[in-house]
Amino acid sequence: MTTPESAGHGAGHEYDVAVCGAGLAGSAAAILLARSGVRVALLERRSDPEAYKVLCTHSLTANAYPVLDELGLVPALEKAGAVRNHARWYTRWGWIEPRAAPGGPELPYAYNVRRSTLDPLIRSRAGQTPGVDLLLGHHVTGLVRDAGGRTVGLRASTPRGEREIRARLVVGADGKHSAVAKLAGVAERQYENTRFGYLAHFRNLPLPGGIGQTWFLEPDMAYAFPNDDGVTVLAVLPDKERLPAFREDLEESFHAFVRALPEAPAIDSAERITKIIGTVDYPLHTRKPTAPGVALIGDAALTSDPLWGVGCGWALESARWLTEAVAAAAAGRGGGIE
Repeated sequence: MTTPESAGHGAGHEYDVAVCGAGLAGSAAAILLARSGVRVALLERRSDPEAYKVLCTHSLTANAYPVLDELGLVPALEKAGAVRNHARWYTRWGWIEPRAAPGGPELPYAYNVRRSTLDPLIRSRAGQTPGVDLLLGHHVTGLVRDAGGRTVGLRASTPRGEREIRARLVVGADGKHSAVAKLAGVAERQYENTRFGYLAHFRNLPLPGGIGQTWFLEPDMAYAFPNDDGVTVLAVLPDKERLPAFREDLEESFHAFVRALPEAPAIDSAERITKIIGTVDYPLHTRKPTAPGVALIGDAALTSDPLWGVGCGWALESARWLTEAVAAAAAGRGGGIE
């Protein structure tokens, strides 16, 4: 794994693609691009290789499985204790409990796995991939443009001072507050999210069938997902009208909300092992995913409502779509990157 102080790819630090953000989307893109013969600089503003995203559903929907398989991560996830994410959903019509048809194929699945396990795993895999230079402690501060205004690289603040990195393509995989998108002047549309959300991790919180539980209470919502190392992630997403009362006593409000759920988990006898964390304002946004010399993937391109839990899968799939679209041109095998 490249250290924050490592030099990079030769004089001038020339790369085919500079990926900004070494989370799920960025690390997956770096791996897939490098396997296609692309020279990749993978920048991460945090210097700690074990850093991870805290506020997350900690679940990868089934659409992510083919990408995980392509990345070669499935055996490592199984070994790390990731839980296949079968689930049941409570709705206005009662419980929906998917089952495979008799004699039919198994229902598709991916994994519930905490980001403290997943992020270092995929980042480490990226750093070990030939063709990838993992540059920790590199914070993007500007874009480099040619005379025609096309982006041809970036500037970054590093532990050794400012650095310029030239690349045929700069990829913003740096989250919903993407610095790359802002520096590129990419247009953004925001949409109000009428829910707020809090979550915490628990031990000794059994769930019916040992599988995930999701409650769509319209407009409120909650979920409980069994995760690696015997930890259950429990989240509540109430309507914002409930926020003033909820904040008066966060812990009691959280517990009371869970107690009122149909077939509620036994939260009062469980052990909470993290703080209750969350966000009271989480607007959704979409951005045009391209600009001259720039592409956006993951949350940098589109942030969805957390109640659907599709963000991690979207990050991985968008990384694969990017690779399919640009790998040949980025590696100089014909065509150009617009």
